[in-house]
Amino acid sequence: MKAHHVGISVSNVERAVDFYITHFGMELATPIFPFGGEMIEDIQGLPGARGRLGVVRRGNFMLELFEYAAPAPARKSPNYSVGDHGISHFGLEVEDLEGTIECMQAGGVRFHSAMKIFPSGMKATYGRDLDGNVFELIEQGPAPTPRTSVAAEHDQTKSET
Repeated sequence: MKAHHVGISVSNVERAVDFYITHFGMELATPIFPFGGEMIEDIQGLPGARGRLGVVRRGNFMLELFEYAAPAPARKSPNYSVGDHGISHFGLEVEDLEGTIECMQAGGVRFHSAMKIFPSGMKATYGRDLDGNVFELIEQGPAPTPRTSVAAEHDQTKSET
């Protein structure tokens, strides 16, 4: 099994496509197109589902950006807690985290905190897109050892508290 895409519900598909192209260096994989019909309703488990969809990609990673016209989407707080049940965030690896953050902040992207450096040397931070959806940016540290993982990072920070 391998990762294929992440689907995100957005308030404006053109604006979201532009955001991910501008700030993540993604490219439009398909022109924005309408979606709906019985097959979509069935697979999403959402009667009456219809709207517009844009797909952006970078390498093998894609984002499906859904703008629902029906059923009327409930607005999610743009400051929702990443501790709420459901998908918390999606993560992307970058080569220069400090430079990436600087460019994104210059474009108005909001981050939860300054970049953090973990004991393994991994650097990370969380940010939000225009609708408040959370992403994580990671810059790997030195070559990982068998114990260097998110779980190991968690164990190390937990023992420090």
